[in-house]
Amino acid sequence: MLKVARAYVRVVDSFNRRLGKVVMWGLFVMAGILLWSSVSKTFFSPSLWTLEVAQFAMVAYYVLGGPYSIQLGSNVRMDLFYADWSLKKKAWFDAFTVLLLLFYLGVLLYGALNSFAYSLGHFTQEPFSFYRDLAFAFVTGGPDAANEVLGFVERSPTAWRPYVWPVKLIMIIGFFLMLLQVFAEFLKDIARIKGETI
Repeated sequence: MLKVARAYVRVVDSFNRRLGKVVMWGLFVMAGILLWSSVSKTFFSPSLWTLEVAQFAMVAYYVLGGPYSIQLGSNVRMDLFYADWSLKKKAWFDAFTVLLLLFYLGVLLYGALNSFAYSLGHFTQEPFSFYRDLAFAFVTGGPDAANEVLGFVERSPTAWRPYVWPVKLIMIIGFFLMLLQVFAEFLKDIARIKGETI
């Protein structure tokens, strides 16, 4: 079991570390977008797309950087008593509280899946039947059959009117990766309680 846990932690940590180091550069992407917005408003005609693209980039930066932040332990926490505890006591406390975080991330992931289905034109509360029907239509009939399953694809209500499903897909990926990382942290805490390291 320990061998499987070590392999899981190694793979998840490595993937999220690499993704986090790439996503860190998203800050410069957002700055570039907002700089262009200022320049275009001052010297040219204002761009319609800059504010929404900056918002979408911020969502990607925040959500995809979350797993790396959890891995580094740089997420916000209350260290009133925690900072003075021993490593084993911290591991016990973290192992308990991570269960609450797993539940919270599970709720966020379910909401993101529901919202993504809504953005593709599925307006009921059960997204998994929609995904099953969409996958079945794509496998059996190709892209044209999948297009028939899709409903009214949601767009932003602004003047630029971009599709919103890409940012919702990024949220699903980010929440899923956070779940994987939190479970890896849980395995590390269990190992620390037993006096081992992963």
